[in-house]
Parts: sequence; structure tokens; C-alpha cells
Amino acid sequence: MIALIFCSVCSVHFWTVAVQASGFAIVEQSVRGLGTAYAGSAALAEDPSTIFYNPAGMARLSGHQFEAGIHYIIPKAKFEDHGSTHVTGQPLNVHNNEGGDGGESALVPNAYYSHSATEQLKIGIGVHAPFGLKTEYDRNWVGRYHAVESELQTININPTLAYRLTPQWSIGAGVSIQWADATLSNKADFGFAGFIGGILPATESQRHDGFAEMDGDDWGYGFNLGILFEPTHSTRFGIAFRSMISHTLKGRIGYEYEDPIAQAVAVGGNFVNGDASAEVDLPETVSLGVYHAFNPTWAVVAGATWTKWRRLDELRIQYNTGQPDTVITLDWDDTWRFDVGLIYQVTDRFTGRFGIAYDESPIPNEQRRTPRIPDEDRYWLAIGGGYSFTDRAELNVGYVHIFVDDPKVDKPATDEDLARGALRGEWDASVDIISLNFIYIF
Repeated sequence: MIALIFCSVCSVHFWTVAVQASGFAIVEQSVRGLGTAYAGSAALAEDPSTIFYNPAGMARLSGHQFEAGIHYIIPKAKFEDHGSTHVTGQPLNVHNNEGGDGGESALVPNAYYSHSATEQLKIGIGVHAPFGLKTEYDRNWVGRYHAVESELQTININPTLAYRLTPQWSIGAGVSIQWADATLSNKADFGFAGFIGGILPATESQRHDGFAEMDGDDWGYGFNLGILFEPTHSTRFGIAFRSMISHTLKGRIGYEYEDPIAQAVAVGGNFVNGDASAEVDLPETVSLGVYHAFNPTWAVVAGATWTKWRRLDELRIQYNTGQPDTVITLDWDDTWRFDVGLIYQVTDRFTGRFGIAYDESPIPNEQRRTPRIPDEDRYWLAIGGGYSFTDRAELNVGYVHIFVDDPKVDKPATDEDLARGALRGEWDASVDIISLNFIYIF
């Protein structure tokens, strides 16, 4: 549907994305699935959101179905300083703001449409955001030289096909046309830069700051594949793959200077406005899912998802102004997500859902954790329900609380972090999500 694509893409101007799965993946692509903590999503195949989780699941859908949902994500990431210091060994001036809550509430929409071309062949399209993040601290917080704002937004347009080979086996495939836009900002200590350059005394450190912001965007392309196996009417298994998508984000670097001394030092070191670029590989995933109905009332779902986060070894921003590259070493690890849920058919029209999940963090240790993505292992507790007004119209709601192991950071003032200073502390982190969607069958 051209109108679906147009309306969904235009709504990007209202999107503010927060990270909810490990790293900066977004699994909130379905409200039905939210109620079970997205357990067994590769096998669930109950509505058009299967376009994202397993395109082969479209083979199970009848008629022409439209689904639109919205997720309100409320993260908390309040930082407590544990003795962060400037490279000179002096405490960082914090202007009565030693910490900062980097959590930013977000609205994440998605929309899907499936069309039955024949009994065996189904055609669909989805518009969703598979990756994203948003953290923003006060400009004067203790970690300001490491990060102030970090934002990544993506829009993925995902046309798909599904075909039922036999009553038991279905296959599906899709193309991903993905737009990514990133913003990164932080303070810069030009007083310390002047000391290193031999033109200012060490006492001028932290007295002549600047503010740097980089923006860039890009289009990338990938694909997704899926297989669904239904040995009986009450049991099905799914496996799905989403490919890596590479982006070369191109845009601008801009500087603000707090005083003429900061500007003079910055200009002398080529820290001036200009073009900037960064390469980012958004990782591939493999998902496994199982669905089994014990009887017409109760069903269980379970699944696992592997993400190749080791593709993110570093973030490197390059400039055309002559200034050195900005480097953030990540050294991330691959991760697993495990989930299990229950579906309870309360009445002919009302369905209840419950689920739990464990999300592994890709960040290997406290030295590699950055305030741009203060991630740690997560534990999901979810509940949801759906009400069918008619055989064609259904409303779903869901709520999840995500418990996050308090992320700790211990970055020494060495190598790439020399001018940023030593950052030590931990975040009090958690996430709440409230979701609502509407499904209509034509």
C-alpha cells in the first residue's frame, strides 16, 4: 500500500527512538508480541507483524490485513559519579550536576499490511524501526567530554513474499530499504588542548570548553528470510534471518565555543565546522521460535535470538577539516536473547498474554561501556491482552517492565579517552513500555 508507506515514513519527524533490546536493537515491532515478551516471535505468525519476525508466517494469514501500533517507551538511566577525574588528576568541575539522567522517553510506531494473492502466495509490506537509541545528558554533567547527546533513528521499509509449499512448510523473503540518521555531541576541553599545545597553563583546563555536534544520514539495503514448519495444527516451529545492513553516515560537524580563547585554540587545531562521516554496520540476527497449543485455551511460546554485535568493534568519525579522527572503541560481543510466554484464551473475544525474557548485553566490561549506550543485561516481565470487537477488528494493549543490571563504567584517562578524562560511576537503569495497536482484516 503506497499510502501506508507514505504515512509511516512521514511520521519519522515525530520519532524519538530509545534502546530496549541489547545494544541498540529495537524488538518492539508488535503489540501482541509485547504481552509475551516477544517469546517465540519467529513461530507466532498471528498477524502482519510476522513480516518483521518471520516473513514465512504470512502464509498463515487470511484475507488482507492491516496492523498499526505505537509503543511509548520510558527509560531511566540516572548516573551516580564514583570519582571521575580530569586527565590532570583533578576532579571534574560538575557545576552542581555530578550525574545526569540520560533516559529519554520515546514513541516508536510501526505498520504492516499483508495481502492474499492466492491461497498459497501472500504479499506484504512493513514499515518499522529495527535499531535506534536516544540518550541525552545535561551539557555540564560529569561525563560531558565523553557524551552529551547520542541519537540513532532508522526507518526500514520491508516488502515481503511468503509461499506455502505444503500444508506443513512455508517460506518467506523480504527486502530491507533502510534509512539511518545519527546525531552525536559532547563537550571539548580546549583549555586542556591549549596546555598540550604549549600555549596555556594546566590551570586553564576545564575553563575554555567548546561543544561539538555531528549529524549524518544514509540509505542502506539488506534482506530477511524465514521458514515455518507446522507438523500439526497445534504446533509450529520457525527460523528467521535478518541480514546486516552497512551505512556510511555522511553529514556535518559543528562547533560552539564558550569564549574567544576556546575558539582560538580550536581553530589552531582544525577543530572547525566541516564535513564528517562514519561507517556503521547494523548487525544480522538469527531467531528461533516454537508455538504449542495444549488445548483451545492455553498455548506456550518460546524462542531465542542471536545477534552478531561483534561487528561493532569501534565507532570512528572522520573529518575533511584536518582534525584527528574521533574514535570510540567498543569491542562488543555477540549476544543471545531467550524468552518464554503463555497465551490464555479467556473468552471467544478476549485473550490474555504473559511473558518473561533475558537479554544479554554485548558490552564486554566496564572499560568498554560508554555513556552513549549504558547497556547491561536485561530481564523482561510482560503482560498484555487483546479484544476482538468483531471477526475483523481487534485492539491489543501491552505493558512490560525491564529490569536492568546497574551498568558500571570505569574508563581510564588513557589513549582515546586522554582528553575526555577518567569516567567512573554507575547508572540506576530500568525501562517501562506501554503499547497499543489495532488490527483490521478486509
